Amino acid sequence: MGVGGSVLAIDAGNSKTDVAVVTADGRVVGAARGGGFQPPRVGVEPAVDVLARAVAAALTEAGTDTVDHVSACLANADLPVEERELAQALGRRGWGTSVDVRNDTFAVLRAGLLEDAEPRGVAVVCGAGINCVGMLPDGRTARFPAIGRISGDWGGGGGLAEEALWHAARAEDGRGGPTALRVALPGHFGLPSMYALIEALHLGRIAPARRHELTPVLFATAAAGDAVARSLVDRMADEVVAMATVALDRLGLLDEEAPVVLGGSVLAARHPQLDDRIRSLLAKRAPKAEPRVVLARPVLGAALLGLDRTGAPPDTHARIRAHYEDAPHGR
Repeated sequence: MGVGGSVLAIDAGNSKTDVAVVTADGRVVGAARGGGFQPPRVGVEPAVDVLARAVAAALTEAGTDTVDHVSACLANADLPVEERELAQALGRRGWGTSVDVRNDTFAVLRAGLLEDAEPRGVAVVCGAGINCVGMLPDGRTARFPAIGRISGDWGGGGGLAEEALWHAARAEDGRGGPTALRVALPGHFGLPSMYALIEALHLGRIAPARRHELTPVLFATAAAGDAVARSLVDRMADEVVAMATVALDRLGLLDEEAPVVLGGSVLAARHPQLDDRIRSLLAKRAPKAEPRVVLARPVLGAALLGLDRTGAPPDTHARIRAHYEDAPHGR
């Protein structure tokens, strides 16, 4: 690109990938979007092939073949050993002189930190699943395996939908107490009963991915006052705060002013009950924590992490942040 310090920023989630080519002075000169990144399902190399298509489009738009540094924040890079394996796979593609792979939660954290010269704080992401990471300027991090129930996880949009279905099914057949979810969940799909919904899900008449549509139904039912739905929302808030406070404590930030960045579709929706309980619990358990919801696209965080690595000055960070915050849903 003619200038040292250029960055290829990649934010790859389960359903989509965002790529940006950023110059050393913080200008976005190439961008593309691609499909989801799912190495556990398709294998590492086929998953990287999906990234490669979006990367090729962004590099072509930028008028270059390579950059100085690749900053990739990837879903399913849940363990350090997976990060190393994926970094090697990306390195073999020759996109940049150096490659840094992190879990995609780090992109949300970096995007939500206002102190561009000092990446310091904790992020909790609650989308389809849930994860939490923290980082300090000296490179120390706090993280969780975040690979499901076997690593102690609960919640996220998918987990909430499953819990809602469980309670609604038991309410209908008499094993559980009453809840409006019994009518609301099948009603979302135009079905008359939980039995009909269970049958449709089991036989594949409703695609498994559509279960996530039930999470907003759960929140609407909670907002209408249903006790069971409200208990699930409260439990989700409790889990978010538990992860955040543990991460703060691991980094020695529990008694210091530190941002707690909240991201992902569930937290970005700012459901009043969930948002209020998170802030109330944080005020008790980590009084100096500063909760903030990040709406900027996570590829901004991947780019900022890359600029951190290349030693870009703070005004460079401010320039790219302005680019994405002025148009968070566009390029």
